Amino acid sequence: MDQTSILPLLGSSGTFLPVKGHTTMASVTFDKATRIYPGATKPSVNQLDIEIADGEFLVLVGPSGCGKSTSLRMLAGLEDVNAGAIRIGDRDVTHLPPKDRDIAMVFQNYALYPHMTVADNMGFALKIAGVNKSEIRAKVEEAAKILDLTEYLDRKPKALSGGQRQRVAMGRAIVREPQVFLMDEPLSNLDAKLRVSTRTQIAGLQRRLGITTVYVTHDQTEALTMGDRVAVLKDGLLQQVDTPRNMYDRPANLFVAGFIGSPAMNLIEVPITEGGVKFGNSIVPVSRDALATAAANGDTTVVVGVRPEHFDVSGATSKDGVAVTVNVVEELGSDGFVYGSTRVGGEDKDIVIRVGGREIPAKGSTLHVVPRAGELHVFSKSTEQRISE
Repeated sequence: MDQTSILPLLGSSGTFLPVKGHTTMASVTFDKATRIYPGATKPSVNQLDIEIADGEFLVLVGPSGCGKSTSLRMLAGLEDVNAGAIRIGDRDVTHLPPKDRDIAMVFQNYALYPHMTVADNMGFALKIAGVNKSEIRAKVEEAAKILDLTEYLDRKPKALSGGQRQRVAMGRAIVREPQVFLMDEPLSNLDAKLRVSTRTQIAGLQRRLGITTVYVTHDQTEALTMGDRVAVLKDGLLQQVDTPRNMYDRPANLFVAGFIGSPAMNLIEVPITEGGVKFGNSIVPVSRDALATAAANGDTTVVVGVRPEHFDVSGATSKDGVAVTVNVVEELGSDGFVYGSTRVGGEDKDIVIRVGGREIPAKGSTLHVVPRAGELHVFSKSTEQRISE
């Protein structure tokens, strides 16, 4: 069943019917919520435990098939919850139909009715709910003003650009004044430049309206720039939920470390030595606690994570750290990214280093790099969990 065919079941074109007299915002709780599809051997979402505060913007992010859209659809009432519970405020909505949950959803493909004008699309949920025409018009015009859609109210969706259609879908959700916004990859059909400007609009709009929002994306840059907090999922399991800054500075495990950040964190296996780790020709200090944890796990090596901006770089004459051969340089004006290769522990390893825009090395040249001691992330080789502070 596709989205447009389920729209009438939801009560409107992609939104859900209002619960009359119920316009307060609310927290959202996933309480060990689990979804197992019929015939599947393991859950698509496994004991998801997240508390989302009233008015918070939470982003669910992860690779394809990690369970993020399924989690959103469980909250929407479009997927059954096989175990655990979901609450909106203090209401248990686990087994309530979508129309009784007081939420509004923005789909990836906009799901607008092609035969209706922009104004009619935006006001359709209210019309179905029996709200009088003048009130509907007032709410639609107010939302259109916020979204810069006033001049398009009498047009049909086919006369609009992709970005304008997405704003109509947003407007349709706004006029509902729901307790919770649900957004399922709403920017994925837009071109790169429009995606950047629209994500800024959505984040600003959410802060202005103060409505609790759960937003699904596979784009970790989108997640970091939009969310108050970010929840990373992998194979149906929650890996970490934290602020974007903490997620970047203190990834909980190797998966989060490699997933969050663009370009990705360099992850390199190195031997433990007295007082630290051996990184090529240099010894980089590591906390005693981290080394003690590694020893307790029986590890003689650890995986160190280094962000591209956290290397000290010197030229070919240096003997510090590891030697990196420059393969490709991405010049971005203010800075640049060096994509190189090095040999660590007998293995060839790709490595990415950020350099200043005026310090771009030549392709084929050699650099020597050492991680900055205070910026090193240390992970257990055996458990893949973070062991450094």
